[in-house]
Amino acid sequence: QVQLVESGGGLVQPGGSLRLSCAASGSILSIYVMGWYRQAPGKQRELVADITSGGSTRYADSVKGRFTISRDNAKNTVYLQMNSLKPEDTAVYYCNANGNMILGSKRIDFVSWGQGTQVTVSS
Repeated sequence: QVQLVESGGGLVQPGGSLRLSCAASGSILSIYVMGWYRQAPGKQRELVADITSGGSTRYADSVKGRFTISRDNAKNTVYLQMNSLKPEDTAVYYCNANGNMILGSKRIDFVSWGQGTQVTVSS
């Protein structure tokens, strides 16, 4: 099993900043892509940003220029720096990782999700 542990959510005023972190642990060989998704009440889960092991990134149009994703491959950790936060950014943010791991004597691909961290932007 690969576990993802998120931290850094909370309550912030509009225009403020937060930094989310997500650390992966387990019998990991490599992580191809790590990313952040979010789900607001009554809405579908959506991609916020993701990053490959080589550093290629993609962002949702709604967060471009405000959010920055980065990762530390040595620590199997991904970060999301969120600036200029808006009330519409309020959601539960989930970390996601997909890669390759050892299970018994086999190498298998995995997809894992974190438990989610609440981000609330409100005055």
